[in-house]
Parts: sequence; structure tokens; C-alpha cells
Amino acid sequence: MRALALLAALLTSASLVGPPAAAAPDGGWHRGTPPLSTPWTDQVGPDNALPEYPRPHLARDDWRNLNGVWQFAGGAGAPPTGQQLPERILVPYPVESALSGIQRHESAMWYRRTFTVPRSWRVGSESRLMINFGAVDYQATVYVNGKQVAAHQGGYDSFSADVTDALRPGGEQELLVGVVDPTEQGGQPIGKQRVNPVNNILYTPSSGIWQTVWMEPVAAAHITAVDAIPDLATNSLRLTVHSTGGHGAEVVASVKDGGRPVATAQGRADQEFRIPLRNPKLWSPDSPFLYDLDLRLIDPGRSRDVVHSYFGMRSIALAKGADGKLRTVLNGRFTFSLGTLDQGFWPDGIYTAPTDQALRFDLAQQKSLGYNTVRKHIKVEPQRWYYWADKLGLMVWQDMPAMNVDFGSAKPSEPRPTPQAQQQFRTELHAMIDQHLSHPSIVQWVPFNEGWGEFDPAGVADQVKAWDPSRLVNANSGVNCCYSFDGGNGDIYDDHTYVGPGSPTPSDTRAAVEGEFGGLGLRVTGHEWQPGKGSSYEMEPDAATLTSRYVQLLKQVKECELKCGLSAAIYTEPTDVENEVNGLFTYDRKVLKPDRAQITAVNREVIAASAHATDPVPPPPPGTPGLTGTGAWALDGNTADSSGRGHDASLVNAPTWTEGHTAGALQLNGSNQWADTGASILDTSTDFTVAAWVKLDRTGRFSTAVSQDRPDGISEFFLQYSAADNRFAFSTAGTRALAKQPPQTGVWYHLVGQYDSRAAQTRLYVNGVLEGSSGYCPGHVAPGHTVIGRALYGGNQVDFWPGALDQVHVYDRALTSAEIAQLYRAGT
Repeated sequence: MRALALLAALLTSASLVGPPAAAAPDGGWHRGTPPLSTPWTDQVGPDNALPEYPRPHLARDDWRNLNGVWQFAGGAGAPPTGQQLPERILVPYPVESALSGIQRHESAMWYRRTFTVPRSWRVGSESRLMINFGAVDYQATVYVNGKQVAAHQGGYDSFSADVTDALRPGGEQELLVGVVDPTEQGGQPIGKQRVNPVNNILYTPSSGIWQTVWMEPVAAAHITAVDAIPDLATNSLRLTVHSTGGHGAEVVASVKDGGRPVATAQGRADQEFRIPLRNPKLWSPDSPFLYDLDLRLIDPGRSRDVVHSYFGMRSIALAKGADGKLRTVLNGRFTFSLGTLDQGFWPDGIYTAPTDQALRFDLAQQKSLGYNTVRKHIKVEPQRWYYWADKLGLMVWQDMPAMNVDFGSAKPSEPRPTPQAQQQFRTELHAMIDQHLSHPSIVQWVPFNEGWGEFDPAGVADQVKAWDPSRLVNANSGVNCCYSFDGGNGDIYDDHTYVGPGSPTPSDTRAAVEGEFGGLGLRVTGHEWQPGKGSSYEMEPDAATLTSRYVQLLKQVKECELKCGLSAAIYTEPTDVENEVNGLFTYDRKVLKPDRAQITAVNREVIAASAHATDPVPPPPPGTPGLTGTGAWALDGNTADSSGRGHDASLVNAPTWTEGHTAGALQLNGSNQWADTGASILDTSTDFTVAAWVKLDRTGRFSTAVSQDRPDGISEFFLQYSAADNRFAFSTAGTRALAKQPPQTGVWYHLVGQYDSRAAQTRLYVNGVLEGSSGYCPGHVAPGHTVIGRALYGGNQVDFWPGALDQVHVYDRALTSAEIAQLYRAGT
């Protein structure tokens, strides 16, 4: 196993499939029957429970797999040393899973098995024995022969125990693991696990041992971790080889390309050194090239340790294109990131894929469908999942599992996490980052999602960036959602819109991504977790409709990519999960719901558009000069269009006339009165401006002065009073450019709303001064009428103006600030 060529063949390579270490007899273990079986369910048994080497980034030749049938007992209490436990469980499948054979939830439990140590390892005289745990949820205490050898807290990070001093001389050794998992009662990171899921976006928990357990002999001074950080600026690999007992010892690093040596370097353990690479081959989704890396730790006079690893050379950063928009760039070039919201649940193994082939399947299928990215959603996977992402070529956004949403949000009625919970979250977040630093596939860290369990998101984002400056930080995915808070920190502004897609726009410091959209649902008979109970964000009647809707959404994503500077979009989701039926595949992975060819083609079309997305944006049409506009209504006792274009307005439900800001004005009752110009005056897909003098008789309800109708039953823009903010606003369906101060009733204000398509921004001016702006793109065509005194929302006429309106103008261009100030002065 000295080269990546061997690692690439690891699914069939005997050298990486360890023999079981005197596994307990399987008497009494029986596979449970899951609500749904995957193609791999029946392949799982006592002799082949995830037999592959679990840590390809730090692999050793000698090891033994401790997966298999263990004794099991639910409950807490004193360690049952030397006692037979009543049940049998198949490790490493969670206790709640059918594959475990237990298939029930336990909040406290004991695992027991025996093992023998090969004499050839010469443990005690020449080496130490480590027992390694991929992950145990949540608190684990480990005993060997009645002696405690480890205690660990954290459900997603690996830990190890040096058990040498607890071994008996020869023969069988006893291994006991006690686990406590309070799930949502503990306040710790749990992702979407719930003992009592309250809706279809929360799922069955996974308690106990849920990743591989294995043992291996190590030298007294040995390597514990490898940080391999590519640096394309210097064509070198930044390498830190962490050790136990070998601080300052010599490290010899050998780099190979397909078995051919290409570079060597020497350094010191626990200190960073560099390996120069001549003309390095770069890692990308199109060419996921990986170098082999062999490492020797030489501690003169004491011991040597040899491990095998790999790395990829790539960079991830932010950069502005020729169009002036900030985007994410891979290896110096903009590559649109199109991916799925991968939850990582299985109907038979819950958190644990039944086999390594199953683990690979999800990623391989997403790649074959044309995606180049996967967002690992509030779960941390086994190391082999990231190996497959590295090998197959998928960029990964790695979420931190969220604390229970009930333990914190910006909603005042909900408590925030305790100081102890916050510290534990930071500890586990740091461990997640440390243990995954060397995977080239991971390009982005996501500490929070939609405010779930959120605290100090700005500070946490800064801390993550300090821990790992080599990757992007997405401080709060879905910052527009729920009760999340945007402190402006990190590299990414992340929008969630269902069904969407949304169209967030980049700023000068952050790229814009659509971190979740889609959620198109379809139930497939015979492949449902609970027949008839599945739901989604938008249910479709059949596969053909699902396919056409998906293609429609992806065409909109492409438009946002080309026009708005969107850097990424994440579709919900690759597979159904329990009763959430948004998946492209059914939960059992047996049925691909939409048409493969059409899905793949449109996905590749979106990514291919990257080549032209950063091209300079052509200027909008110059528009009509002057300050009269393409529509002008003085409202001085009549509704004539003084622009000369003949769009005289019609009064609806008999509004009256009143004293105006200049001469007369239109008085509206705020209930059902308005004025209709009878035409779609503005091309709202490009630059435009609307202006009006307004006076409110009362506040407390949304009120719109000027808008233009779209055929989907909503106004394209609203020059309005926003009751939610108690501010004037220039709004779209998803954005608001807000005034700075609440308005007073009975006072005249001059409002100007503007859409600047090149800047992808709406702006609000009050009395000639810019007061608010908001990203907005792309502008949608609104072929409905331009109207005065009401809006359209949900197909209904709404937001009638309660007060007076005067001197309304609309323009087919974005007025300059000087022109807006001049227009205000002309009215005063």
C-alpha cells in the first residue's frame, strides 16, 4: 500500500481489507428489517462489516479490523468487566439501524468484545498498540481488561487510545466501550438527528459506534496526523507531520506520480516544511489528479514509523472577473459550483452506509449526473467518503453539524446555547477542521446553517478562517432564512430560496451562492419510507413534470450565473431521506426519478457557462434623456400622462383629489382605490427608475405607491412603505432597499426607487438622498400594467396606499444621483 495506485484499488485490495481480530461469535445476531432495503443491505454480515482500511490519508500496512459482532447491553451503570452481555450488535452500524441488529434507540449502552494481538507486532517490546475509533456518538469511555484507556466527547471526530499498558501477557483481551448519547436533550452538535422528529426535515438518530474500529501497532515515536496544504503560488506542498513522542525527529517525505518518484524533502516532525513540485499537476473536478505521499518518521536510536498518504494540488479563492463581480475561483479560474445538498442518511444503516461501494455510489452518481460539487449537510462523514470525493473529483462544502435548533437562534423567545455548549461546539468544529485539512476536495467550511444553534457567527467565522486560511468560509448558509444573523464576515453570502432559485448578488468582499434551492418532490410507490407520508417543497405529479421543472430551475440558475455573478447553487437533494421526498433518487437508491439525460445535459450546460460568465457586461440601452420620463402624472386634478406617450391613468373605485405637494394630488383610501396606466411602461429586466411624492395618513400596513404587475401574480417592484420595517422601501419579492428612519404621517416625502442592472442592485432615495440599497438580479420581465396606489401579491391586489400621491414619474434608465437630487429640488 505504498502508492495511490494501491489506494485507488482499495475496494478490492486485500492489503487494505483487514482480517477480523478474533471477533466475537455471531450467535444471537440477526440483521433487522429496515423500512426500505438498499441494493447493499443483504451484503452486510459479521465477516464483512466495512472491512476496508478506514483512514486513507494516514494508512499503515499492519492493522486489524475490530468491526463485526460485539456483545451489547442497553443502559448505564458500572463497567460490566468480565461479564457476558445479553445482546449482539454488528459494529459499526448505529444502534437504531436495522443493520446493527438492535434497531431501537438507547441513550446509554455498553459494547463488549475480545481480541488478540498478533505476536509479530511485538507490542510492548518494540511497538505500542493503538485502538482507533472513527466516530462514536456521543460520549465514549473505553476500557481494556477493566482499565480505562480513553474518554472522548464528540459524535463526529475520531479518537485513539494507546492500550499497551492495559494488555495482559498473551491470549484474549477484553474491550469495553460505554456510550452515552443524549441526542437533542444534550445541547451538543447533532445535525438532523432527533429521537422525536417533529417534521419531515429531521430524521432518526444514530447513537453509539457508527464508524470503523480498528487496531494497529505503532512505533514509540509515531505519526498521528498529516496536514498537506497545497500552495500554487510557490508550486509547493506545505507539509506538517504531527507526531507523538517524536517532536523534532526527522521526517522524510517522498512524492510519487503513478509510482514514479517526482520529489523528496526532509523536515522535522511537528514543524511545517515545504516540498517543491516542478510543473505540478492540478486537482479539479475535470481532472482530479492525486499524488502519492510516503512519510517516514526517523527517531535515531529509538524507532521508525512509516505511513502512506496522498494529496492534491489546487487553490480556492475569491477574485473579480472582467465584469467586476466577485466570484469563487478554482485554480485561478471561475468554475461554477453546481451541487447537491447531501444529507448522508441510509434506510438500513442510518448514519452509516451499508458498504464502501454504497458510500461511493452516492458520490459517483452525482458526478455522473453532471454535478461538480456536493454540500455535506450538517453531518461529518467517515474519512473514506472524502477519499472518494478526492478521487472522483467533487468539490465539497463541509458543514458543521448543528446544535439542536431549540438550543439557540436569533429569535428572542428561544434560549441561546449555554457557554459550555458553545465551547463544546468550538472544540468539535476545530476537530472537524483539523482532521480534514488534507482533503483537496474540501473547498469551503460552513459553521452554521440557517441560524440553527447559532451564536457569534461573525466571531466563529473569523476563528475558522484563522484555523484554516487556505479555504473559503461560509459563515452562515441560508443567512436570509429563519432567524440567522449576518455579521458580514467570511468569504460567502449564502441565500436559501425554495423552490427558487434565489438570485443573491456578490459584494466587494463576498461571493454570492445559492446554498439551497429546489426541493422538487415525487413519491414512488414501493420506495417510500412511510407510504403516503412523504412531502417536499413542491410535489410533482410524475417524472416528466419533475424533469421539466428541474430543467426550468437550472435554466434560471444559469441566468443568475451569467447576469448576477452567482458563483454556486446547491440543489435539494440527491436522495429522499425518510419522509422528505425531494430526492433525485429514492431513499433506497433504486430509482432515479427524473430523466437522466435531460438532468445531466442541463447540469453540464450550467457549469460550461462558467467560460463566459465573467465577460464584461454590455451597457444597458441609454434610455430616454431628461427628467420627464417615459411616463409622468402630475395628478393635479387629472390623470393625464404629461410625458406625451398617451398613458393616461384610469381611476379605480373613485379616489378623490386633495391638496398636493405641488398643486393637486390623488387621495386614496388605503382599502380599494388606485390608478391604472393601462400599459406595461417599463422594461424591468434592465435599468429603470420610479419616483413619487408621497404622504401617509396612517401606518401599520404595507402600502405601495407605484408598482408593475407580473403574470405570475406578483409585482416586479414595490415603491412602498414596509410595515415589517416601519420604513419606506424600494422592494422586490425577496429584497428591500430601506430608508434609515421611520416616516411621519401627514408629511410629504419624495421617494425614488431605482434598479441598476449592471450593478445588480436596487436603491432607495428619500428627499434626494440615497438611504438604502440591496442586491437584486436578474430583473424579471413584467408585462402587466404600471399602477399607482397598489401592488400585486399572491395573485391578489394588495397594499393599497392610505394617503396622497403626487408627481409620479417612471424612467427607462437609472437616473444619476445628481438627477435625482435635481428632481427633488424641482418639486420643492
